[in-house]
Amino acid sequence: MASTLEALQRWVDDVAALTRPAHIHWCDGSNVEYQTLVQQMLASGELVELNQDTHPGCYLHRSHPSDVARVEHLTFVCSRDEQDAGPNNHWMAPAEAHSKMDALFDGCMEGRTMYVIPYCMGPIDSPLARCGVEITDSPYVVINMRKMTRMGALAQARIEREGTFVKGLHSTGELDPERRFIMHFPEELAIKSYGSGYGGNALLGKKCHALRIASWQANQEGWLAEHMLIVGIENPKGETHYIAAAFPSACGKTNLAMLIPPEGYRRDGWKVWTVGDDICWMRPGDDGRLYAINPEAGFFGVAPGTSNDSNPNALSTIARDTIFTNVAVTADNQPWWEGLPGTPVTDWQGRPYDPANGPAAHPNSRFTVSAKQCPTWSPKAEDAQGVPISAIVFGGRRPSLLPLVMQANDWTHGVLMGAAMGSETTAAAAGAVGVLRRDSMAMKPFCGYHYGDYFSHWLSFDRPGAKLPKIFHVNWFRKGEDGKFLWPGFGENLRVLEWMIGRIDGTANGVHSPIGTVPAKGELRTEGLAVSPNALTELLDIDLAGWQAELTAIGQYLESFGARLPQRLRAEQQRVAQALGDAAQPSRRAVAS
Repeated sequence: MASTLEALQRWVDDVAALTRPAHIHWCDGSNVEYQTLVQQMLASGELVELNQDTHPGCYLHRSHPSDVARVEHLTFVCSRDEQDAGPNNHWMAPAEAHSKMDALFDGCMEGRTMYVIPYCMGPIDSPLARCGVEITDSPYVVINMRKMTRMGALAQARIEREGTFVKGLHSTGELDPERRFIMHFPEELAIKSYGSGYGGNALLGKKCHALRIASWQANQEGWLAEHMLIVGIENPKGETHYIAAAFPSACGKTNLAMLIPPEGYRRDGWKVWTVGDDICWMRPGDDGRLYAINPEAGFFGVAPGTSNDSNPNALSTIARDTIFTNVAVTADNQPWWEGLPGTPVTDWQGRPYDPANGPAAHPNSRFTVSAKQCPTWSPKAEDAQGVPISAIVFGGRRPSLLPLVMQANDWTHGVLMGAAMGSETTAAAAGAVGVLRRDSMAMKPFCGYHYGDYFSHWLSFDRPGAKLPKIFHVNWFRKGEDGKFLWPGFGENLRVLEWMIGRIDGTANGVHSPIGTVPAKGELRTEGLAVSPNALTELLDIDLAGWQAELTAIGQYLESFGARLPQRLRAEQQRVAQALGDAAQPSRRAVAS
C-alpha cells in the first residue's frame, strides 16, 4: 500500500534504500494485521502466550536485559542553534546527528521487514490532533502503537489530506547499549531512534513525538503539550470539572487519573472519569478557555505498584487484551509483579525465580492496553474539540514544607509554582537521600526546547479575553515527626479536588498566605477520614522561615536558565519572597519585644 502523498512515499523509498529491508509492510491498523503479527511473534518467541482463561488476549514480551528503560543520557535535541535546546537538554548539531544515525541505519534492516506505521495522536477528526509516521523493523512496536495511537488507514488518509507529518525512523539494531541513540530534530519534525526496543525509546508516538517534538510544535503554534493526566470530576449535581495534573514519576499520576471516590462520596453520587493518564495537549478555544485532548489511545503503565489496593481500575483494565513487558509469570501462566497475590515461578528474564536475582518483575515492567478498557474511561476522550480544563494541578514528593494543597494567586504565580516543583530523592533512587530535584511542570526529560522559552510560552496564555484554569499545587507526601505520611492519599485525594472545585465555583473561601491560598478550617471534608485534627493542621501549616529559604533556592534555580528566563517570572519570584519577608516581620518584632 503505497502513499498518494509524494513527500511520504519519497521518504519511505529513501529509508528503504538506506536500511535495505527484505520486505516493506504498510500498516493498516486492522485486527487481522494485529492477529497475524501476534501469531508470527508467538512462533518466533518474541511473545509468550499468557493464561487465556484468566487473561484472554494477553501476551508477554521480554526485552533484552540491557534495554529496559528510557535512556535520557543518550537522548538528544538537535536544534539548529544549540541555545534553542537549552540547558535542560543534551544537544548535538543536526548534521552531525544525521550522519551518526544514518551510519547506524545503513543496511540495518537486511533480512527484516520494514513496517510503515501511519498514526494520529488524538481523535482522528480533532483539530488538536497531530499525525506522524513511524518506520520500524520491530513487530513489537507495531502491535504497541496500535494500542497507543489511532494507527493505520484513517491516519494515513489524514496525513495525505494535510500533507504534513512527524517522521520517525526506528530500528532495534543490535540492541547494543554502546550503539543506542534517540535524536530529535524539532525544526524538521523528525525523530531517529536506534538500538533500543523499549517503550519510550521505540514507540516514537509517545514521549518523542507527543512531548519533545509536540512541545516545540506547540510553542510555534500557540498551544501546550504537557506531561499531564486529564481527569473529570462529576459532582452529585451532574456537573463535571476536568482537571489536568502534572507530577514527576512515582507521585501517583495513574492512580489519580483512575481515582475511586471514598465510600461516602460514592454514596452521594460523585464520579470520576478518566480521559488520560500521561499526556495532555491544550489549546485556547473560541470562548477563551483551554480545551484538552489526550493524544494517546492507550496506557503504557508501570506494572509494579498496580494492585487491587492501589488501583483496582487499572487492574481491571489490564485483565484482557494487554501486552505485558518484563513482568514475571506464575505456575499457571498468569502475569505477576510485586504487590499481586500468588507466587512467581519465572522472573522477567525467563529464568526460574530466585530472590537472589532481584525482583521477579523488572521495577520498570509495563502493560500496554487500550484506554477504552478502563472502567472509568470517559467517552469525552474522543471529543474532537477536547474537554474544557477548569484547573491545572502541579505536585511533587516533598516530606516537609509544602502544604497538602495551595492555590496560586493568578496565572503568573501558577507558572512559578509549576517551574519550582520537584521531588526529594528517596532510598529507592541511587545517590543521596533527601536531595531536592526540581522538575518544572514534570517536563524536565521531555521539553523539546529551552526551559526559559518554555516558561515564556506558558506566560503568553495570560492575555485579554482568556478564561484560564485556576492553578494549584498539591503534596500528598508530607510526613510527620514520626516519619509517617500525614495524608492517606489514593481515593481520599478527592477531598482535595472537591476543595479546588469549591474555589473554582466560588463556594470555598480559603485562607490567603504569601505562598497562595490554602483551605480554611473546616473547608476540607473530613467525615470518614482517618486523619487527626493535629495532622490536618500540620498538613496545611506554612513555615515562613522555611519558605523564605525555599524562595531563595527557587531564585537560584531560575537563574540557571540565563538570559532566556522571562523577567516576569523572575519578578514573580521576588514578589513572593518580599511578601514572605513582610509576613515574617511581625513575628520577628514579637520575638524582639
